[in-house]
Amino acid sequence: MDDQVNADANVANGADNLPAIGMISQYVKDLSFESPSAPAIFQQQNQPNIEVEFGIGVNKVADDVHETTLKIEVKAKTEEMTAFIVDLTFAALFGVRNVPDDQLQPFLLGEAPRLMFPFARRVVADAVRDGGFPPLTLDPIDFGSLYLQQLQAQEQAATEGAAGNA
Repeated sequence: MDDQVNADANVANGADNLPAIGMISQYVKDLSFESPSAPAIFQQQNQPNIEVEFGIGVNKVADDVHETTLKIEVKAKTEEMTAFIVDLTFAALFGVRNVPDDQLQPFLLGEAPRLMFPFARRVVADAVRDGGFPPLTLDPIDFGSLYLQQLQAQEQAATEGAAGNA
């Protein structure tokens, strides 16, 4: 019972030591749309082949503020020409307090992109539609699983590198 009283007293005195993460804002950091084959591309009957690439980055902005960037590059090409290219860097600022480092990186590289993706997907769809093409709706991505796969690959590479040096 004394533990409960002491915990309540710490909070009442303004001591906030509980972990907390909150999104401060999200924004388009860079957006480019190109249709290098216009207007000829609009005469094409072939459906373009669409390639999508993703990249995630993290930047510490201040002591308790981190920026996660989600870079999306989309290329739509037919056999003869490029229909369009979209290059988007979408970012979000997250306020972080009392979160251990071993839990911060999984959030910033796995969970944060998951929160940001629906908004970035809308920006891409709108850019493609505004460029004269049918809106492109990107399929959902499991960023948490991608983060875990990348982490496992890094651990395996480190283990193989250590074994090779022995």
